[in-house]
Amino acid sequence: MRLALLALTAALSASPALADDAALNRLIADYETWSLSQNPILAADQGDRAALSRLPDNSPPADAARLARLKDFQARLKATPAAELSEEGRINQEFLAWALERQAESLAFDEARMPFSSDGGFHWTMGYLASSTPMRSVADARAWIDRLNATPAYYATEIANARRGAKSGFTQPRATVEQVIALAKEQASAAVETDQLLGPIDRLPDSISASERAALRSEAMAVIRDKIRPAQAQFVTFLETEYLPKARKSLAARSLPGGERYYPWLVRQYTTTDLTPDQIHQNGLAEVARIRREMDAVIAETGFKGDFASFQTYLRTDPQFYATSREDLLEKASEIAKRIDDQLPGWFATLPRLTYGVRPVPAAIEKGYTTGRYFSGNPKLGVAGGYMVNTYDLPQRPLYELPALTLHEAVPGHHLQIALGQEAEGVPLFRREADVGAFTEGWGLYAEKLGSEMGIYRNAYERFGRLSYEMWRACRLVADTGIHWKGWSLDQARECFIKNSALSPLNIEVELARYVSWPGQALGYKTGEMKIVELREKARKALGGTFDIRRFHDAVLLDGPMPLSMLEERVDAWIAAEKGK
Repeated sequence: MRLALLALTAALSASPALADDAALNRLIADYETWSLSQNPILAADQGDRAALSRLPDNSPPADAARLARLKDFQARLKATPAAELSEEGRINQEFLAWALERQAESLAFDEARMPFSSDGGFHWTMGYLASSTPMRSVADARAWIDRLNATPAYYATEIANARRGAKSGFTQPRATVEQVIALAKEQASAAVETDQLLGPIDRLPDSISASERAALRSEAMAVIRDKIRPAQAQFVTFLETEYLPKARKSLAARSLPGGERYYPWLVRQYTTTDLTPDQIHQNGLAEVARIRREMDAVIAETGFKGDFASFQTYLRTDPQFYATSREDLLEKASEIAKRIDDQLPGWFATLPRLTYGVRPVPAAIEKGYTTGRYFSGNPKLGVAGGYMVNTYDLPQRPLYELPALTLHEAVPGHHLQIALGQEAEGVPLFRREADVGAFTEGWGLYAEKLGSEMGIYRNAYERFGRLSYEMWRACRLVADTGIHWKGWSLDQARECFIKNSALSPLNIEVELARYVSWPGQALGYKTGEMKIVELREKARKALGGTFDIRRFHDAVLLDGPMPLSMLEERVDAWIAAEKGK
């Protein structure tokens, strides 16, 4: 994918008099309107109040209609003459072509047949919405109750999709299914009175009378008890009696029907590159060796006497490295976050207006959830971003990893990058809301490394924690391709993490379960970070003493997420512009 991203030099510029983006802009407007009609969650985030009461329709007829419409958009885009477009128009054309192809290929593989993973899926959707949906009026509450009423049909559609997967052999492995069954049982048996789906009703403002709030809560409880609980119980029964017996025996995505094509496509999808599984695997091995040398040097700096395994044991068992309570862990994460905030202006010329909070992972999902995550905020609806910290099982949450986690999930990682993208002016919605994991997660991992330059790591143990986190992402390249392409066992995949990182045993197992059930996704982090580091070094060498890290970060972030090839073009154009000043 090659295109010039900005009209920065005479050689790249088209005559303004010849530029005509009108046809492309009409296509983009039509595409965005259609996309929002297909995604009520995103539509609601954009202010469509009617969408607040709906859930997505992922049924086969709906997907067939989507595929037909995508092909229509592709034909219209192909008919748009590139020679007549402005440089910004060419960016939009190329990005839209990439997005349309990606969606069409996903539908062609019928990925809807596998609607859940070890830490995500349709059965988590309402819980996520319960924690992120603003609730300020009776109309908001009524829309939420409508969404609750729509949940059983949503479950029925996704169960039917999974049933189609079971019949065609496109299933999750048995271990993943057993994990999902355990969570599904907890959901189906939870006390209605304290269900997280009541959270939005409980957040109604005091300006609404107590009696009206009580009536709305009672109505929502009735829907959960009489409609959602039976749907959740049906999901459990389906998993136990129909799906589990047909769960695939192999861990490898390569063993799925069409897996020889499917996994390499996933690799391209999640890395936005043309790298093969074997090339990704070799990149991982090289990074593991490099990072291990740096880790050994930091161990020597601490003065510890003993081998790597002994140092791991020390880190995993000494009480000084662990919080004393859930509140203590959240407070420490918050303190780190504010120290990072204090340094941001020196490293970023443009900062987002949207703020973020430090929050615990909801108790209903914390047991099998990753160590931390970012929940996007919403500038339009007045919702702050959320840096989610898992406070479950404190002996598995070492403090020496907390600075790296905070840099990645909060700032200058996901919150800063995503919020800037949301606030980007002149960038179409379909680009601002694009899911480009190699860019987003690559930036998050780059932010961890940037923390060293920002002075966030206060001692050798925290620097080791940062390297352990980087090793985690390097081992992902090895483990994901090992499992899904080379046919590795879990023991083989686990070995890289155990021998080379200080990750807790619980974290390792949660992550391995995620890689097994979500093939390819874990490859974007290190691949994206390596590209950003490469481009920064390229810019530094090209610009010498005029290189400005603040402007470089603007060049990377201010046009929103994009495939790595487009990012390289963007930075090349920026370098040319800087030289011309």
